[in-house]
Amino acid sequence: MLPTISWAQESDEDDEYQTDFLYGINFNTNGGLIGGLVLRYSTVIDSKMKQTFGLEIVNVKHPKEIRSQSATNGNTYIYGKSNYLFAIRPQYGRELLLFRKAPEEGVRISAIGAIGPSFGIVKPYFIALDDGFGNVTIEQFDPGNIRHSQQNILGSAAFTRLTGTKIAMGIHAKAGLSFEIGGFRSSATGFEVGALVEAYTKKVIIVPLAENRSVFTSIYLNIFFKSKR
Repeated sequence: MLPTISWAQESDEDDEYQTDFLYGINFNTNGGLIGGLVLRYSTVIDSKMKQTFGLEIVNVKHPKEIRSQSATNGNTYIYGKSNYLFAIRPQYGRELLLFRKAPEEGVRISAIGAIGPSFGIVKPYFIALDDGFGNVTIEQFDPGNIRHSQQNILGSAAFTRLTGTKIAMGIHAKAGLSFEIGGFRSSATGFEVGALVEAYTKKVIIVPLAENRSVFTSIYLNIFFKSKR
């Protein structure tokens, strides 16, 4: 008689939950040290698929941004920068389960895809200037203004100044892999890695003296915490 081999059925603690809420920190190749914040709400479609509703708020920097120091007072500023770009990205997507994990242990791997509009907040970058008569003026950097030379710049101005802020409209799409690490039964931590492309209807001028783009590409890493219900 041939021996009988029985296989244990693979289980996944997510089978018990219909929704989950994720929040985390974004790092990307356009965002500097910390790119921004990520939120995502997911609902189950079937045993392998979820639909997702997400929001990302990230800072998009120009690769030519170089921090300088005022020779007058030592304050720092970014010479040549004229605007900030903050991208607000609502998105709809799908999450496809690739590998399950056992309850409270192992790694759950999923493929992630999402698309949505992009609202680019283009906020002027203001600098503090010495007018040569002992007064300080606050102005947006203008490469064509001879008073905006480095010897006259005292540093960057307060970030809270919103004068001249505009909206740039666009669209974005991303694809990646999510690695969820076992935690408590109704929560988990993990990370997501992938690529994102974002296109605006016109060029966004961040550093006027350098090449500026309407299409941005980046590699991203999200570190997240997830709660399940």
